[in-house]
Order: sequence, then C-alpha cells, then structure tokens
Amino acid sequence: MVELAVRRRLPKAEREQQLVEVAQAVFAELGFRAASMDDIAQRAGVTKPILYDHFGSKDGLIAACIRRAGAQLGAEIAAAVDRAPGPADVLAAGFGGFFTFIESHGQGWFMLIGDSALIGEAAEALEGIRRQQAAYVAERLAAEFPALDTDELEAFSEAIIGACERLALWRRNRPGVSVAAATANMMSLVWGGLASLKETPS
Repeated sequence: MVELAVRRRLPKAEREQQLVEVAQAVFAELGFRAASMDDIAQRAGVTKPILYDHFGSKDGLIAACIRRAGAQLGAEIAAAVDRAPGPADVLAAGFGGFFTFIESHGQGWFMLIGDSALIGEAAEALEGIRRQQAAYVAERLAAEFPALDTDELEAFSEAIIGACERLALWRRNRPGVSVAAATANMMSLVWGGLASLKETPS
C-alpha cells in the first residue's frame, strides 16, 4: 500500500508527483468511480482542498494519473525498441514492452483501457496517450518501411494500438497466456502483413 505524509513544505511539482502516485494506488484498489477525493486525501496525509488546489477536480486528478502512466509506458516501450536490431525485432520489442508494462501495472491500467465511461479531461488524457503511441508506432514503421505512405502508416498504427489494447484485456482473465505468447500473437497478426506489403530494407 502506498502511504504518503506531506507535512513538510515541498515544491509544487514534487508534491503533485507524490499525490498522483498515491491516487494511482487508490484508484487501482477502489476503481475510478468508487474512490473519492476523501479517500485519496486521507491516504496521502493531506486535506482535500490541497487536492483540489493542485488538480481542480477528481477528473483532473484522474487525468494527471493517466498522463503519468502514459509517460511511463512510452519510456519503457522506447527503451525496449531502441535495443532492437531489425524491423521484426523492433515490432516484437514494442509489443513485448507494452504487455510487460500492462502486466506490471496491473489493475489500474486495465481499468483505464477497459473503462468506456471516462469523460472530460480524463477521457481526453487517455485519448492523448493513444495518439502519442500511434504517432510513435507510425514513426517507427516509417523508419523501417519507408515506402509506406501517410495513410498506410496512420491506418496500420491505429490498428496496432487497438489490437494491443484488446489483446491485453483478453489476457486479463487468462493468466496462462504469457507476455511472450501475447507478443507472438501480435507478431503473427502484424508482421506477416507488413513483410508481404513491402520489402524489408537491408
């Protein structure tokens, strides 16, 4: 359980980071709807007005949690992909990085990608993560498959992001499906099509 006591004065950015960390834990335990600002304030060791001062609303706090998770996800995928030597390895590393991140962050991330009822700033933050990930996938595909045009890059990227999310949700109740197996499933779906469409550059 994440606990936080913020009795001493902290720089605003540092305090916000700590509050978001606590909020992520509370949301993961109780759910976005059930968790209240009172729950989060109590766990964080602050008053509820401090939460509103930093985030404006519960929706704003959820959005901050989503943005933090998205930044962590992007960093982990990029680190995995940057070590990959070739086009197929790049895709496999990206898929593996995604499924590993989802698995390690557990219930909180599953609630995010499976919650169709997010609204306002929180929904915009989640869609922003998807756009960032799609843009990153398109950038990597463009580097590995330079003959793909803009429409193809956008279409393939959106399809890949959607397929990864749905496969992650599918795995949720199938603990026997490993990260390696999920990665292999995505490679079977995606790589054959890409390799047949365009000649892989040497």
